Amino acid sequence: MTVWDDLTGQSAAIEVFRAAAESSAPAQPGMSTQAGSGPSDSMTHAWLITGPPGSGRSNLAYAFASALVCRNGGCGHCADCAQVAARTHPDLSILATERVVITIDEVRKLVSSSQFSPSVSRYRVVVIEDADRMAERTSNVLLKALEEPPERTVWILCAPSEADLLPTIRSRVRSVRLRVPSTDDVAELLMRRDGIEHEPALRAARESQSHIGMAHRLATNDEARERRAETIELALSVASVGDAVRGAARLMEIAGADAQAITEERDAEERAAALRSLGVEPGQAVPPALRSQLKALEDDQKRRATRSLRDGIDRILTDLLSLYRDLMLMQLGARTELVNEAIGDRLRRIAEGNDSSSTLAAMDAIAVARRRIAANVAPALTLEALLITVAEANRTASDRRAPHAVG
Repeated sequence: MTVWDDLTGQSAAIEVFRAAAESSAPAQPGMSTQAGSGPSDSMTHAWLITGPPGSGRSNLAYAFASALVCRNGGCGHCADCAQVAARTHPDLSILATERVVITIDEVRKLVSSSQFSPSVSRYRVVVIEDADRMAERTSNVLLKALEEPPERTVWILCAPSEADLLPTIRSRVRSVRLRVPSTDDVAELLMRRDGIEHEPALRAARESQSHIGMAHRLATNDEARERRAETIELALSVASVGDAVRGAARLMEIAGADAQAITEERDAEERAAALRSLGVEPGQAVPPALRSQLKALEDDQKRRATRSLRDGIDRILTDLLSLYRDLMLMQLGARTELVNEAIGDRLRRIAEGNDSSSTLAAMDAIAVARRRIAANVAPALTLEALLITVAEANRTASDRRAPHAVG
């Protein structure tokens, strides 16, 4: 089993990176190549992996990193591959932020470390997750490193799209675009990797909209499935302003519970690891001289919790959008796979009793809610406004289904 085997739905991209890793030609300082380069220059010093959330950008980046530092080209079972998987390889540097933006000091530190020669491998590999979170001034620090790279340093940037980076950055990397994996691909991965039965794996793949990480959560976590089901039910049942206010409060609770479930275990593991590294035994009081280091960790975790809550709200909006997407497809008579096939019969009845204008109004309200969340409008107020529009759409549908009075 190699490092490529746990990737799914990206065969074309995998072949690009596999060929590059197998190439014996070292990266040439200052060389700039674009996607579609010939085999003679398949390896270059800087790469950009783009694709929608859940498409596996970071998974592919680390598989490529393993193939570059592994003596066996990414065998998946040697010490090098294990260290990359654990993010502890001496020739692997990583920048992954829990903040809204990557700071200029973080990039300067990374650029400085990239100047060292590899210690045990062919290459020193530098991975920047969420490279789109760099401001222009920060990107310019990175640009200088890409313009004059050390001979055996390879940069791998990850971002949703090329447009999220400065043109000067894009001109110095080779871009590889990932596609959205099919539901069958994601379901097959869950069955093979996690031992999930076919039907629940396929349902999780559909309801996650092929987001690999979310599909894994829905397939393996009962509470995550229950939270999603409650979100959909709430949207279908809200019928008044009072329902909208109460529903928004409940959605905030759901988002908070989802965020806590994701961060709580990770926070505990990080704190335990930090205490071990500081030589503090479990249950032992932390010496005053070391408390500042733990305080810095706690501050980072609080920032992550804030971001996780925003991510939880965005997941709710994504689930709601999938609901109205399904209704719109049925109202337009499109024959395509439903995201919410598990409640397909119910959605068909709703679609028959309503028209596409109300569905479109709900979809527009979701888009407005996303823009407001991005602009730091209070989430509770944003969700209330959204659900008021949804309530109006539900009332319209109910009125259409009600029998007319006989005069």
